[in-house]
Amino acid sequence: MNGKVVDNSRRKFLKNSGLVTLSTFLPLSIYACQPDKTSKIRFGLTTDSHYADRENSGTRCYRDSIAKMNEFVEVMNSEKVDFVAHLGDFKDEDLKQEEADTLRYLETLENAYAKFDGPRFHCVGNHDVDSIRKEQFLSHIENTGIDKSKSYYSFDKEGFHFVVLDANYHADGRDQFYKEGADWQDANIPEVEFNWLKQDLEENDLPTIVFCHHPLYEFNKEGAKFHVNDYQRFQQLFEASGKVLAVFHGHVHAEEHTQINGIHYVTQLGMVDYQGLENNSFAIVEIDDQAIHIKGYKRVSDLTLEF
Repeated sequence: MNGKVVDNSRRKFLKNSGLVTLSTFLPLSIYACQPDKTSKIRFGLTTDSHYADRENSGTRCYRDSIAKMNEFVEVMNSEKVDFVAHLGDFKDEDLKQEEADTLRYLETLENAYAKFDGPRFHCVGNHDVDSIRKEQFLSHIENTGIDKSKSYYSFDKEGFHFVVLDANYHADGRDQFYKEGADWQDANIPEVEFNWLKQDLEENDLPTIVFCHHPLYEFNKEGAKFHVNDYQRFQQLFEASGKVLAVFHGHVHAEEHTQINGIHYVTQLGMVDYQGLENNSFAIVEIDDQAIHIKGYKRVSDLTLEF
């Protein structure tokens, strides 16, 4: 885990946004005497459910994701979070790779996800464009308040700005479609999306959280590349804005946190892995005046990310 670095521009922005107060500089023992400190926002987060009607493969128990999603939604409704977000690879495909079957898996899991009593959002993952195209995936889901044609977008909630990115593109900007031979290790965010992101950050005056299925920092595992190509360019854009607090990812089915120039980069465990509800994985993310608190459920660890 990298050392904590917070530059002065970000500190100034957070203070002006009301997220850093004089209490931030008091000893930690003082906070223990302030039990009434409440979160400014709370949202549910999960990723990589990979639902399909197919046999288990390795650690992936595809059919179990229906029960796991139902449990996630039940807990989020009980906790009355402000919204829920899924970080991608929502569904999967079976070995026949038939479009109609893949759409059925998508519709089945979306119906479970839709039982959440509030706004819900999706990132597009690489398995979401395997035997169906991106526009088919988007037309069968809901991102609350967002045009169905949009795979990357932003929204505001409770004084925070949220950005959802899509790295499922070829280097030339074409949508990836894995049934036609796209390389899952070749994740790209095209120039038009980069320019949209730059403008979105410039026009936004709120502290910002970013969601992207693919890591926006270097992540290699077992000889494979999981991160977005040219990720450094996006890190520089986040840092220059002085507004981005953290970036959350799925894709890697692993739990990791690193801090780069004052911004937290977090990857989450996959819901699909390991059998039974006892192996479910999801979290509630709470943001208060001092930190982002990740409250993990089942396999997910608790983590506090200080500003």
